[in-house]
Amino acid sequence: MLTALLGAATVLSMAWLTFLVSMIALWGAAEGTAVGGLLGEYAAGVAGGAALLAALAFVPAVRRMTPEGRRLLLTAVACPVPLVLAVVTWLGVG
Repeated sequence: MLTALLGAATVLSMAWLTFLVSMIALWGAAEGTAVGGLLGEYAAGVAGGAALLAALAFVPAVRRMTPEGRRLLLTAVACPVPLVLAVVTWLGVG
């Protein structure tokens, strides 16, 4: 249950951040501003986070864990950063 809650919080946070970056890029492009750098940095950040989680999943101590424990650990590691960023941006935008 906790794994599902942490996973849902992570997915919703990433959805909000992706929406926000997309809107900023759209508005910037409408004004004629170059937005490739912004989109590239966001994509690199997401890819870097995914690579770190994949690396953590293949650590021998983590691989020896039960599947349920491994999923809980990975969602607990993945959740805080996007959740904090989403809350800060939500409060800043709203």
